[in-house]
Amino acid sequence: MRSIARQKLGYFPLSSEEADRIRRFLAFGQETASVLDPCAGTGAALAHLTAGAPSARCAIELDAYRAEEARKTVDQVIHGNCFDVHCAVESFSALFLNPPYDHEISEGRNARMERLFLEHTYRWLKQTGVLVLVIPGSRLSECCDVLSVHFRDKAVYRLSEPEAVRYNQIVLFGVRRTRKEREQLKEWEVQRAKAKLTALGRNYSELPVLPDHPDRQFQVPPSGPAQLIYRGLPLDTLEDLLPASAAYRQAGRILFAPEIRATGRPLTPLHGGQVGLLTTSGLLNGIFGEGPDRHVALWECVKVTDRFEETDENEVTTIRERERFTQCLTVVYADGATAILQEGNRQP
Repeated sequence: MRSIARQKLGYFPLSSEEADRIRRFLAFGQETASVLDPCAGTGAALAHLTAGAPSARCAIELDAYRAEEARKTVDQVIHGNCFDVHCAVESFSALFLNPPYDHEISEGRNARMERLFLEHTYRWLKQTGVLVLVIPGSRLSECCDVLSVHFRDKAVYRLSEPEAVRYNQIVLFGVRRTRKEREQLKEWEVQRAKAKLTALGRNYSELPVLPDHPDRQFQVPPSGPAQLIYRGLPLDTLEDLLPASAAYRQAGRILFAPEIRATGRPLTPLHGGQVGLLTTSGLLNGIFGEGPDRHVALWECVKVTDRFEETDENEVTTIRERERFTQCLTVVYADGATAILQEGNRQP
């Protein structure tokens, strides 16, 4: 996952349009059903998926702000790591899972988070309970071991909203098998299911688009109240105490170093070389000029890759790539005109 995605803790919420389409595939009865979202965000998706249904909404969220937002619409919210949450098996009627799209960070393992979240939470789903899994299509094969054994009546659709298309997102519906159904399952049936799921994941563009009007429905069974127990670190308390700690104050000097600023006028006029050094180091970023020439300038260092091809006497071509850093200047004028200057190239 890119660094910006890690800053968001892998938070890529399901759009309300897609959530409304998924909701139409779920049929709730008159009795209350407990529904869990272990990567809840602000709880908006869970609210859409249970709209108009007699349900007890439960959520787990790692980010403090989003957990607080989720408490406005969700009955029970755990602020913490999902893997530190425990629950009695077969407690929930439905499980909505839209996990982070990333690898775990571990010395001994490097499994996909989609698989780890599914392995950790599917046991909390009661027999005949409904799974709603939203993941990139290419990661469906990572989850096929659990899906092929523990779920039946699976249906896979391609999501069509712009953000969903960007990540090749799919939604999988499945019904958890009963113990008797799992015991009667043949090995060849499991292998066939794995092969089918893997093929579906590889052929994302051939999957049917999730329709506005469902072509089938999944009956969500009723369930009693479910209880989530958090056994991890008290994140709320730690966040409150951390700024006052001595370690934080020492680390803050490095992590939150003040921006270097150059003020005042030089004693003598700067020559071209000095101006070049100051601009490329970011010390001359800001507002310059007057009238129609007034503009904002921003210098930044960017990485480029140079590509070389060499052909020897045997007509064998060797391609070499070399990475290096260069400078780029972005200029925005008062009238809205923009120019990007880099290595002699001007792009209006």
